[in-house]
Amino acid sequence: MNAERGGDMLEVLEQKQMLVDAILMLERAQIIDFNGHFSVRAGDGRHMLINSGKSVRSALTVDDIVAIDFEGKLVEGDAAPPMEFHIHAELYRRRPEVGAVVHTHPLWSTLLGMVGAPVLPVIMQAAVLGEIRSFHKTASINNRVLAAELADAMGQARVATLKSHGAVVAAEGILEAFVLAVYLEETAQRQYMALQVGTPAVLAPEQLTAIQANLWKPHLLQKVWDYHRAKLVR
Repeated sequence: MNAERGGDMLEVLEQKQMLVDAILMLERAQIIDFNGHFSVRAGDGRHMLINSGKSVRSALTVDDIVAIDFEGKLVEGDAAPPMEFHIHAELYRRRPEVGAVVHTHPLWSTLLGMVGAPVLPVIMQAAVLGEIRSFHKTASINNRVLAAELADAMGQARVATLKSHGAVVAAEGILEAFVLAVYLEETAQRQYMALQVGTPAVLAPEQLTAIQANLWKPHLLQKVWDYHRAKLVR
C-alpha cells in the first residue's frame, strides 16, 4: 500500500468515526431518533458516506457506515442505505458547496412545524442558522421527485423544517451540520417555552448580522462539538 492510498483510507476512517460520533451525540440530545441519518460527501465528490438504514442510532459503530453513489448503489458495505438517502443525494448534486447533510427528527422544531409556526431567531445562536425554509408536505422523502421538491424548497438555505416530520441541514462539513442541527433545536425549544409565558422578542436583522459574524467561528463550533462529545465518554 502506498502512502497516498494509506492516507485516503485513514481520512475515510476518520470521516466514518466523526459521523458515528455526530449521530450518537444527536441521539443523546433527542435530535435524532431511530430513523435519523447523517452523511458526508466522499472525497471524489460522486459518493457519500451515510449510516445504513438498519443501523441502531443509539449504538452506532463505524461498521454501520456505508458508502453509496447518488443513486443509492452500495460502493462499500453490505447494508442498504436509509430510504431517504435521496435527500442527501439531491442536495449534493445541486450544491457543490455542501459537504455534509443531516436529516433529524427533533422534538421542539417539529412541534412548531405541526401547527404552522416558523422557528424564529429568538436566541443568539439562531443567528448562524440563516433563513429557515419550510417544506410543507408531510411525507417520507423516499424518491428523487420528492427530494427535488425539498431541494427546491430549501434553495440555498442551510436549514429547512419538514412539516410534521423533522428537519434537514446542509452545510460545509460534519461539524457545521452538527452545530446547526443543535442550534435549530435549542432555538425552537426556547421559543416554545417562551410562548408559554408571553411573546418572545425576535432579533432584528442588524442584530443577526453582527451576532453571526461573532458566532460562526471554527473554535466556537468546535466548542459545541466538544461539549456534546464529552457526554459520550463519561
